[in-house]
Formats: sequence, structure tokens, C-alpha cells
Amino acid sequence: MIDFRFRLCPLDEVSPWGGDQPSLSWFGLTEGWYWIEVGGHELLRRTRLDDPFPYVDYYLARFSEDVNLLAPDVLEPVPAELQPFIASDPDEWACNWLEFIGDGDKDPNAPDHPVVTAVLWHDAHAMDFGYLRNPPHLRLWRTVRGDRDEITLDWRHEDDGEIGFTAGPVVRVGVPTADYLEAVHTLDRKLMTAMRQRVEELERRGGRPGVEIDLPGLRREHEDRTQWLARNLARSPKTDWDVIAEGARPLLGDAHRAGPPTT
Repeated sequence: MIDFRFRLCPLDEVSPWGGDQPSLSWFGLTEGWYWIEVGGHELLRRTRLDDPFPYVDYYLARFSEDVNLLAPDVLEPVPAELQPFIASDPDEWACNWLEFIGDGDKDPNAPDHPVVTAVLWHDAHAMDFGYLRNPPHLRLWRTVRGDRDEITLDWRHEDDGEIGFTAGPVVRVGVPTADYLEAVHTLDRKLMTAMRQRVEELERRGGRPGVEIDLPGLRREHEDRTQWLARNLARSPKTDWDVIAEGARPLLGDAHRAGPPTT
């Protein structure tokens, strides 16, 4: 099982933005804590944090947006021949750029170069935690083999002595694809319900004293955001597997060769 968990900061404790004229938007009103429960692990649970909720504390809007945007790429099954590449860590890649440049007649930094395309495809399966200090690396991909259809979660993090997570340095766990998709929908449903209640509470109160809030705009944005997940899931990556395989070969080197994919 997998569950994207969260808790919103109490409405009156949400921190306004700005100095002279504090304000709050829909995004700012999602201040809270979040984590991922999967395979007996609590990903994003911090160590060295004496707090009733020792989890990442940021804006749920950002977390939800990233989960939603990632879903179409995660749900696209990766061909068996490219499993070694998607499962690899960039630190393991054997490609020497100087040698690679000498062997080719195309600029390896060009956006349409197979290696660049493969790197971008690999990165498109990663959650973006760049807004955190000493962020973890979490990638997700789908494997379909016979009756097995699952999403792999690959967690990597190096404790720097200040920022650490209880999950440790490496966690790799698989969950049924249906469970992952249900978790994506559940996160969206629960957050939209909680934010609808928050918007309605602010409308009843007429806002928050001393804080500028565009209540009609807040309502419009909320109604729009309730459609974001459906719009994202309607997107199809349309990956060119031949190009990805071509770009993966020099990155993996001799140890793991990615041959032409079969679909």
C-alpha cells in the first residue's frame, strides 16, 4: 500500500506573506506537513526534530502539484530493455562526456540529442524536492511483466549531520499500480475537500483581520484547481523508446546495455 499523507496548519496559524501589507493566496493557505507511507516506511519523516509532526513542513499545494504532474510519466510502462536504465542512479552512469563528444557528430548539449533526451526522460520520473535543504531524491516508474503491474519507488538520501530522514539512505519498494493511482486520487480529493472547507470558513468570516485575501479570487482558483488532476492525467507522454534506448547506452556503459526496446 501507498498513501500520500498530510496535515494542514490550523487556519489562524497560517503565516501571511509580505511585510507592510500581509496577504494570503490559495497556495499560501496550504501551509502544513506531508509525508509518504509505503512498504512500512515513512518517507519525508525527519530525524533530529522534536515536534509532534516531524515531517517536511511546506505548502501542500506544491506537493500536490508535483504528484499530479509526475503521474502521467510514472504511469507509462517502461519497456523491459530500459529497466536497467530507469533503475540506475545518475552517479552510476559511465558516460565520459569528453570521449562521447569525440565519437559523435552532434552537439551532445543539443536538446534533441539522444543522450540529452534519455537524461531528461530519466529525470521526468523524479519528485522535485529542490525547495528543501539537503533534499532527498525520489523517483517512481512503472513495470508491467505478465500479471505483475507495479510502481517502483526509489528513495535516496545522504544525511549531512543536520538534515536527515528516518527512512535512511536507500529505500526501494514496489506497490501495485492500482494502489499508486488510488493514492494520487485520494491525495487530490482530501486536499480539495480540506481547502474547500478552508475557503468556506474564510468566506463566512469575511477573511482574516489584518491579512489581505481576495475571497472571490480564492473561490475561483479553488474551483479551477479541482480540475488540475484530471487535466494532468489526460496527458500522454508519447515517449520515443528507440531514442531513449540510444541515449541510454553510453550512459550505462558496458555493465548494463539497453538494447532496442520491444513493445
